[in-house]
Amino acid sequence: MRFTSKRLLITGGTSGMGLAGALRIRGEGGQVIVTGRDAKRIEAARAMLGPGALVVDNDAADPEGAAALADIIRSAGGIDGLWLNAAYASLGAPQELDAAAFDAMMAANARGPALQLAKLMPFLNPGASVVVTASSSVYEGAAATGLYAATKGALVAFVRSWARALASRGIRVNTLVLGPIATNLRAALPVETREDFERFVMDQVPLGRVGTAEEAAAVALFLLSDDASFVTGSQYAVDGGMVMR
Repeated sequence: MRFTSKRLLITGGTSGMGLAGALRIRGEGGQVIVTGRDAKRIEAARAMLGPGALVVDNDAADPEGAAALADIIRSAGGIDGLWLNAAYASLGAPQELDAAAFDAMMAANARGPALQLAKLMPFLNPGASVVVTASSSVYEGAAATGLYAATKGALVAFVRSWARALASRGIRVNTLVLGPIATNLRAALPVETREDFERFVMDQVPLGRVGTAEEAAAVALFLLSDDASFVTGSQYAVDGGMVMR
C-alpha cells in the first residue's frame, strides 16, 4: 500500500475530489488531515474517514488560518504529503468585476495556498510531495472565467518556484490541472446554463464527458506517492484531452 506510515494533509478535503483522495489514502494505509469550512460537510467527512483521521475547520482565505494549520501539523509530527486543493469558483463577465470580488477570490485561491505553503514548509518531511490544484481555465481564455483563471494561473507560476526552492530537501511540487470535473467549476454554474455547459463539453473534450472526483483524485495521489519520485515542477492535466498541453 502506497501510503502506509505516511501522513498527508488535504486542504478542501471534506467534499469532492479532496474527500475522494482522503478516503483512498485511508484505504491505502495512510493517515489524513483534511480541512473544510462547511459544518455539515466537516461532520460527514469525519464519519466517512473514521477514527484516526483529523478533520479541521480552516479557511484558506484567512491569513491567520495558515498559522493555525501549521500549529496542527507541528503537533502531528509533520507531513509526508500536502495537497493544496481549497478554492472556490464563480463566473462573471470582465465588465462585472469589482474590487471585492477580485480580493475575495485572490485571497482564497492564490494568497491562501501561498501562505499555507509558507507556514507549512518547515513541517514537510524529507522526500515529501506537494500537489497544487490548478485549472485548465488558465489556458482556455473563456470570457466568463477570467478572474478564476487568473487565480489558478498564479498557482501555476508559484509551483515552478516552489519546486526549485524545495528540491534540495528532496521535496517534489507539481500542479494538477483540472478540466471539467463534476465537482469543481461545473457545480458553480446556474441550473439554466448547465445544458450549455454539457454541449460545450461534448464539443471541446475529446473524451466527450466530464471527469469524476475519483479520476481527479487518482492523479493527485499518484503525484503524492513515491510512484512519482522523479516528477517535480510538472503540470498533470486531468481534462479528457481538452487542452492537450
